[in-house]
Amino acid sequence: MSIASKIQELQNDLPKNVTLVAVSKTKPVNALEEAYNAGQRVFGENKIQEMVEKWEVLPKDISWHMIGHVQRNKVKYMAEFVDLIHGVDNFKLLKEINKQAQKHNRVINCLLQIKIAEEDSKFGMSAEEATALLASEEFKQLENIAIVGVMGMATFTNDMTQVRQEFKNLKTTFNQLQPMHAALEIISMGMSGDYELAIEEGSTMVRIGSSIFGARNHL
Repeated sequence: MSIASKIQELQNDLPKNVTLVAVSKTKPVNALEEAYNAGQRVFGENKIQEMVEKWEVLPKDISWHMIGHVQRNKVKYMAEFVDLIHGVDNFKLLKEINKQAQKHNRVINCLLQIKIAEEDSKFGMSAEEATALLASEEFKQLENIAIVGVMGMATFTNDMTQVRQEFKNLKTTFNQLQPMHAALEIISMGMSGDYELAIEEGSTMVRIGSSIFGARNHL
């Protein structure tokens, strides 16, 4: 099946309130062009340098999402154009995003990454840390960022009961945070292997790579 037909099939299958992020990391520009020509406009990358290179050559109506772990010293390279940063897991990073957004006179949308997996390798803050951040005076002074939702990555396991419970936990955290921060709209959870489950549990944004582009290319 071609990339275009996979995109169309996914877009037909996904509920209208769910945004499809085509995870294009390690994929060549021509693969992104094929997805773009099929109507896809939201692409997710996990390396800032690679995203910058693609942004420079691809159409400017693409919405670029940074879905990987973000190093503070790299924020400046994407601040001019990035639409949504998925993995914000600490206040220092938020402060840096705000500073770089200010230089470009824009507001950058961010998701708070909540740790829902049992694996130590997954980044993220606890629900308590997220609550404290949103309530803090320092946070309220950041005018060039907008926290628009939460993001979480489930444990890498075949136990779908566990994965479902982790997705439920993220939805619960979203429900707890939303009354104190009305701008929260997005729940980003679910990837190629578990996005249907994630949608059942309330996801409004899914990150799908291998189901569109095939297995990832290892750099």
